[in-house]
Amino acid sequence: MLTTGPGTDAQLAMTAARAGAVVVRELYGGSLARYEKSAGDFATTADLAAERAVLDVLRTARPDDAVTGEESGHTGARDSERRWLVDPLCGTLNYAVRNMLVGVNVALRVGSETTAAATADPFSGEVFWTDGKGSRLRNGDVDEELVPTAVSRLVDVNLDPPFPNAPDFRAADLLTAPGFTENFRPRVVSTTLAVAWVAAGRRAAYVTDGDLRDSVHFTAGIALCEAAGCVVTGIYGQPLHTGAGGLLVAADRSTHTTLLEAIGGPNPTSSSGR
Repeated sequence: MLTTGPGTDAQLAMTAARAGAVVVRELYGGSLARYEKSAGDFATTADLAAERAVLDVLRTARPDDAVTGEESGHTGARDSERRWLVDPLCGTLNYAVRNMLVGVNVALRVGSETTAAATADPFSGEVFWTDGKGSRLRNGDVDEELVPTAVSRLVDVNLDPPFPNAPDFRAADLLTAPGFTENFRPRVVSTTLAVAWVAAGRRAAYVTDGDLRDSVHFTAGIALCEAAGCVVTGIYGQPLHTGAGGLLVAADRSTHTTLLEAIGGPNPTSSSGR
């Protein structure tokens, strides 16, 4: 049973994500200063303001918790059992060119488990959330259960660098693999909002390379998919955050198996998902 009373971590995750989403929505379309972080990566005025809004909510409600924000880094005790992971604007490049495909991610890690998470869509007003036991979509004040399904056959593939497993695995190569083109249609939305869409049945699967352990970008979406019953593994089917790393999340076992065959490489049996 999902728990979202006013004092629960799940409710706090939703409240914080919504606070960030309000800022993102209000600043959309305006003049945004850019702050370069690395080649091809930058933050904007909206990223910084949204993160402040999220952190204000978290620190007011849980002053003793540690926080990792994409823009502000680590605060609080490094060895804290409770740490919030915050991505205030996932899809900054989309947002900067006035593309509305973005999300606000907030997740709580307690020890090695993600016990609460929320991904807010600033423009639809939807919030995908979990208390670690089940996943729901909140629209206004109404919740509905997230039900994964592969019926769309749409698969999001993250083509953003880095590519640590190249040349053995390149996400771009998957788009031309016969096993992929015969069964799926690719989408590249460049925001981890798409991971939440797998849990919601709006995507059949999502694929990315990279080391995603305690990622401010991916932790919320992974938690949503796991709680919804998706199949969640590394790119070669191994347990998440092991071996080659990466992420392959699929609505069901059949979709996961078909994608593994298209990816190729070692495919150890996964124990995650249904």
